[in-house]
Amino acid sequence: MPTAPDDHEIELIRRSGVALRAGRLSLSAGTGSYRVKASMARVARAVGIERHHALVTLTEITATSHLGASFRTEVTEVRSVGINADRLTELERLAQRLEDKGRRSTVEEVAHELDRIQDKPPLYPVAVNALWAALACAGFAFLNNGGWVELLGVFVGAGVGQAVRRTMIHRGWNQFGVTMLAATVACLLYVLVLLGLQGLGADAANHEAGYTSAVLFLVPGFPLVTGALDLAKLDFSAGVARLTYALMILTSAALAVWAVSEVAGLDPVPAAPLGLDTGLLVVLRVLASFVAAAGFALMFNSTWSVALAAGCIGAVANVLRLALVDADFPVQGAAAVAALVVGLVTALVAPRMNVPRVTTSVPAVVIMVPGAAAYRAIFHLSNGETTQALAYGVEAGLVVASLAIGLAFARMLTDREWGFER
Repeated sequence: MPTAPDDHEIELIRRSGVALRAGRLSLSAGTGSYRVKASMARVARAVGIERHHALVTLTEITATSHLGASFRTEVTEVRSVGINADRLTELERLAQRLEDKGRRSTVEEVAHELDRIQDKPPLYPVAVNALWAALACAGFAFLNNGGWVELLGVFVGAGVGQAVRRTMIHRGWNQFGVTMLAATVACLLYVLVLLGLQGLGADAANHEAGYTSAVLFLVPGFPLVTGALDLAKLDFSAGVARLTYALMILTSAALAVWAVSEVAGLDPVPAAPLGLDTGLLVVLRVLASFVAAAGFALMFNSTWSVALAAGCIGAVANVLRLALVDADFPVQGAAAVAALVVGLVTALVAPRMNVPRVTTSVPAVVIMVPGAAAYRAIFHLSNGETTQALAYGVEAGLVVASLAIGLAFARMLTDREWGFER
C-alpha cells in the first residue's frame, strides 16, 4: 500500500508547485522557453529548492525539483497560446525582488504574488486594444507603399478584425478558426471601405495591393522570434514547436485572405512606390515605423513606457533597414543589420527600464517580419502558381531567419548565458 508523504516530502511538493506555477504563467504570456526556465529556476532558488530542471515546449512544462535526497517531477499544460507583455514584466520583477531579498522566501509569499499577477486584468479593454492594432497595421500599410485610401481601409479592417479575435480568444474558441475568421472580417471590411470611398469619388479603383496589410495584426511575431531564439539556444523541442505554430497561424490567415481575394477578384501584387520627396519619405517612414512598433507593443498589453521605447527602437532600426534596401543592399542582410541594432539597443534600454528584453525587442522587430510576402506566397500556392509562391516564400523565410540571426548575435554579444554554453 502507498505510504503517506512525510513532512519533508510535503514541503518539496509545496515548493516545486509554486515554481511550476511561475513557469506556467510565464509560458502563457508568450515568452520563449529559455525565459520560462530562467523564471522557474529563480523562483525555485528563492523558496529553497536545491536543484531545478525543466523541459519546456510551446504548451507543456515538465519540471523536476530536488530537495535533499528527494525529488519530484511534475507536468503542466498551457492550452491558450497568447501574448501578455505586462505579465512578463511583472514576473521578471517578482523574480528580481525574490533574489534581492537576501533570504529565503516562503511559499505563501510567492503564491500571494503569483495570485496578484494572475488576477491582474488586461491594461486595455477590447476597443482600445483594437485601436492599437488598427494604428499598427495602418503604419504597416504606409511602409508597404500604401496611400491614404489604403491606410483608411486597413485601419477599419484591422481594428474590427482584432476586436473579433480578442473577444473570441478570451472566450476559449479555437485559435486557428478564430484567425481565419478575423482575417476574413478584416479583408472584407477593407474591400467595403474601398468601395465606399470609390462611391464618394475617391480614386479607389487600383488599391488592391493594400489589403494584405489589413491582416498583419495576425502575424505571429512573438512565436516567430522566440522560436528562432529557442533554436539558437539549441532548444529544438520548443523552437520547432513555436515555429510550427507560427506557420499554422500564418497559413490560416493566408487561406482566408486567398478566399476573400477570389470572391472579390483581388490580386495581392506589391504596390508601386509612392514617389514622395526623399526627405519627406524618410520623415514619414520614421513616423510610420514608430506608430507600427508602438501599436504592436500596446496590442501585446505593454505599458506606455515600454511601447514608447519599442516605438523609438523600431523607428530607428526599420528606417535603417529600408535605407539599406533602397541602396540595393540584400533584403536579408538589411534585416539582419536592423535586428542586430534592435538587440544591442534593447540590451541597453531594457535593464534600465527593469523590463524583459523581449517586451521591447519583439514589437520593434515585428514590423520587419515580411507578413505580406508570406501571405502572397500562400495566395499564389493556393492558385497553383508555384514559381511565384516559391519566390515569395523564400524571401519571407530568409528575412525571418536573418532577423533571428541578428537578435541572437546581439544576445551573444551582451549576455554571457548566450555567449557561452555551460
